Amino acid sequence: EDTKASIRAIEAFGAVVEQRKDSLIIEGFEGSPQPPENVIDVANSGTTLRIMTAISSLVSGSTVLTGDESIRRRPNTPLLNALNELGAEAFSTRNNGMAPIVVRGKIMGGRVYIDGSISSQFISALLITCPFAKNETSILIKGDLKSKPYVDITLDMLKQAGAKITEKGTSYTVEGGQKLKLKSFTVPGDFSSASFMMAAGALCGEVTIKDMFPSEQGDSALVDILSEMGADIKWDKKKGTVAVSKGELHGITVDVGKTPDLVPILTVLGAAAEGTMVIENAEHVRYKETDRLHAMAVELNKMGVDITEEKDRLVIKGGKMKGAQVHGWNDHRVVMALTVAGMVAGKTTVDTVESVGISYPGFFDDLKTLGGIVYKPEQN
Repeated sequence: EDTKASIRAIEAFGAVVEQRKDSLIIEGFEGSPQPPENVIDVANSGTTLRIMTAISSLVSGSTVLTGDESIRRRPNTPLLNALNELGAEAFSTRNNGMAPIVVRGKIMGGRVYIDGSISSQFISALLITCPFAKNETSILIKGDLKSKPYVDITLDMLKQAGAKITEKGTSYTVEGGQKLKLKSFTVPGDFSSASFMMAAGALCGEVTIKDMFPSEQGDSALVDILSEMGADIKWDKKKGTVAVSKGELHGITVDVGKTPDLVPILTVLGAAAEGTMVIENAEHVRYKETDRLHAMAVELNKMGVDITEEKDRLVIKGGKMKGAQVHGWNDHRVVMALTVAGMVAGKTTVDTVESVGISYPGFFDDLKTLGGIVYKPEQN
């Protein structure tokens, strides 16, 4: 669903997108998007909202962006402030930094400081947009840049398109007036989605996942995390396969500053492992589709897990879970993590499961293929 939201948005800006079986053919707008005829609705995609908000600052005219209830609760003030400093007019209609958002005018470039502690998507959005500004742009990060690997993914893609961007410490210099050309791009296997199947293999049996080649993805750190916890895991980087087998897992301490999307499944791994699991440097995970630290603490507690929620970390005393009726918080990663937990704990009912379509619409079908017993309650 996130991909579909992005396609709808770039089409609103004038791009032509042809969807084929396993590829997209895109004719772009060469850095000059047209004013959209209607409001851009990003549905539940925070990535789409942030990137398209920045792209809107290249439009000669006004753009209005909004999304679902979850999106309308997510913060965007650092990005809006940055766009204003670079010459555009960007504001929240409710004056709270949250969607709906209006963007008018064009960015010119310049020097801007932006807080990196809430979301790396703000930085990625500026990096994608600023090559098309009239003048050079200097982006300086304030605070601790969370989720930096996602910025690295952005830079890798932009450089493949010929973008001239210099990274020095916690600052980026982007030349203005660029013309980018990306003839082709192969989307790598997604470790954040694969993490749920990897965890299922480590907890329940054996799983082999294909097309997992090395890239800039920080979530590939799960391979080392699972190995340290005691799983039997092998990543053949040349063949692009990750094979995971069930092992006797023990809790460890994991810093998730660079890998926030792993938090829901890490909490499940910690709940199933022996000993204590600490997930730290995680406050930014509270600003996702939902407050994922709180959501996972509440739901795993229902499953009998001794879990303590602190400001920026979770402390989990694992080794015992029981089946329960749990709430998915309409958050795709929370739903998938709780589903894996249910495979270990026993019969578990998870609601708001339709949300998996945001990132992994085939999740339940893949679980069934692997032997998981998954069904809608009325089907039993």
